[in-house]
Parts: sequence; C-alpha cells; structure tokens
Amino acid sequence: QVQLVESGGGLVQAGGSLRLSCAASGRTFSGGAMGWFRQAPGQERDFVAGIRWNSGYTYYADSVKGRFTTSRDNAKNTVYLQMSSLKPEDTAVYYCAASSRSYSRRPEDFDSWGQGAQVTVSS
Repeated sequence: QVQLVESGGGLVQAGGSLRLSCAASGRTFSGGAMGWFRQAPGQERDFVAGIRWNSGYTYYADSVKGRFTTSRDNAKNTVYLQMSSLKPEDTAVYYCAASSRSYSRRPEDFDSWGQGAQVTVSS
C-alpha cells in the first residue's frame, strides 16, 4: 500500500516551465514503476511519462517527448516531472501513480494514485 502526495501545480504562460513533485510513503514497489498521467475536462486519462524505480529508465508519450523529463530521488521516495516549453494543450489535472509492473502505459496497471495537481497554461 503506497500513499502519494503531489505538489507543484499552478498557472504558467505558454513557453514557460513547471515542476511537479510526488512524494511516496508506506510500501513502495521497488521492482515496479512510477507513472504520470493527465486528464482534461471531458477527456480520458492519458499517459504522460514513466520511470522505473530500480534503474531510473524513463519513457514518454509522443506528445511530450523532448519537453518533459521525469526523474526520481530514491532516498526521498520522490518522483518529479519537469515540464518545459509548455503549451495550452498541456492544460490538465496531472496525477502520479505507482505500479508493481516495471513498464506500463495503462492506468489500470497502477495501484495507487496521487490526489492530482492542476496545471493551466495560458496562451
């Protein structure tokens, strides 16, 4: 059982940067992965980025590749999502999540979820 707390959301102009943090407590999936997802009003929850706890291997959705970077600090049990060159279409509620799987882009494969962080990008 993992508890996840997100922080760092806010309002930013197009072209700007923002960093989200996700702090984990309780039992983590040491052999698994952490993921980032986002959901805009009236739309499905989409995969954004993932990172393996043990190796730090990262993978991304095509829509954010080259602009977003995810990383982790194992000592602090914290995962980060650094977002740069932000666009209005990046506006959404962003969620971090934990999975026992080493690789997944599917929300149903993630067992624990953060509360969500609103990210709004103005034009």
